[in-house]
Amino acid sequence: MNKVLSFDPVLGMLTCEAGCVLEQLDRHVGEQGHTMPLDLGAKGSCQIGGNVSTNAGGLRYLRYGSMHGNVTGLEVVLADGTVLDLMSTLRKDNTGYDLKQLFIGGEGTLGVITKVAMLCPVKPASVQVAYLAVPSFHHAQQVFQKAKQHLGEILSAFEFLDHQSLIMTLKHLPNIKNPLPDIQTPIYLVVETSGSNLEHDFGKLEAFLEEAHNDEIIADGTIAQDSSQQASIWNLRESISEGLRHAGAVYKYDLSLPPNDMYKLVEEMRSRMKHLPVTVVGYGHMGDSNLHLNISAAKYDQEILSHIEPFVYEWTASKKGSISAEHGLGQMKPECITYSKSQEAVDLMGKFKSLLDPNQILNPYKLLPEKNRLYQPAHGHSQQSSAVTR
Repeated sequence: MNKVLSFDPVLGMLTCEAGCVLEQLDRHVGEQGHTMPLDLGAKGSCQIGGNVSTNAGGLRYLRYGSMHGNVTGLEVVLADGTVLDLMSTLRKDNTGYDLKQLFIGGEGTLGVITKVAMLCPVKPASVQVAYLAVPSFHHAQQVFQKAKQHLGEILSAFEFLDHQSLIMTLKHLPNIKNPLPDIQTPIYLVVETSGSNLEHDFGKLEAFLEEAHNDEIIADGTIAQDSSQQASIWNLRESISEGLRHAGAVYKYDLSLPPNDMYKLVEEMRSRMKHLPVTVVGYGHMGDSNLHLNISAAKYDQEILSHIEPFVYEWTASKKGSISAEHGLGQMKPECITYSKSQEAVDLMGKFKSLLDPNQILNPYKLLPEKNRLYQPAHGHSQQSSAVTR
C-alpha cells in the first residue's frame, strides 16, 4: 500500500497507494520538478490516504488550496467489499455526481481510501521566507492585506504566532532559535513567497517590507538569507505544538473564524481563565483564518476544562465559525458537530452513512453524533422509500 504508481510530469499528476508517506511523495515528485500541494509538520510520518480522508490543511493551503481541489481521483473500498474505482486523472469531468468528494474529509466513515490521484504544482525555483514582529493582531491583519496587494501570485504562506507561543517553544525546545532575539512584540509573522524568478520575487518582497515598515505596521523583521535560515524559521513555527506538549497537559482547539475575530477568542480565554494556572496561546494559518487555540496546564483538570468547554464552541458558533478547521472531528467532537452544521445537514450525513455502511463497521464512533450513526426512516414512509434510505 505504499507504492508510487505513476507520475505525469506534463500534467503534474501523481497516482499512488494510500500508505505512501507525504514527505517521501514530496521527494519523489520533487525529483521531477514538482511539489506536493500539502505540507504538514507531521509530513515525515503521515500517510497520503489519511491526509485525504481527513482533508488535511497545512502550511501551503493559502497557495494551493484543499484536498477537495487537488485530488482528482480515488480508489475506495466500501463496507460491503465493493472496490469503487474513481481514479480519474482528469481535471475536468462533469459526468454525474462527484462521488470522491464524499470520501475526502469523511474520516474513513464511508469507505477506506486505497489509491489517490493528485495534482502536484510545479516546484518553485525561488522561495523567500521573512519573519516579522508586529505591534498587535490588528497590525498583523494590515500586513496580510498589504501582502496580498503587493506579493499577489507569489504569496504562498502567511502564518502567525503570539509571544506566548514563542516563549513556550523556546523554553521547552532549546534547539529552536529566535529569529529576532532583540525585540519583543505581541505577534510574529512568517511570510513565504514562492515563484520562478529570484530577482523579481526578492525585489517584490523587499518593496513590500519597506512599505509596511514605513507605514509602521511592522516593528522589525528579517529575511532568511539561505535555505538553512528558512528551515530554522519554519522549524520554530512547526515546533509550537511539540513545545507545548513538553510543558504538560494541552487543551487543543482547531478553529476557523472571521479574520476580525480570530485573536479575540485568545484574549477572551485569557481573561476568562486568568485565575487558573494556565497559559493561553494562539497561533495558526492567518492566510486562511485558521486559529490554533492551545491552553497549557501542568495537568489535565476538570475545573480547567469546565472553563473552556462548551464556551469555546459556543463562542465560535456565535461568529459563524467552524469548530474543526482542518483536524477533523474524530472521536472527541462528533457530538459538537451542530455548532458548525445545521441539524438538517447532519441528518443527511447520517443517511449517507447508513446507506454506505448499514452495519456501522467503518470508524463507527467518529464524525457523526451517536443518534445520527444509523438512520431510521420516519413513520409513514412507504416501504420503497424506506428501502432506499435504509
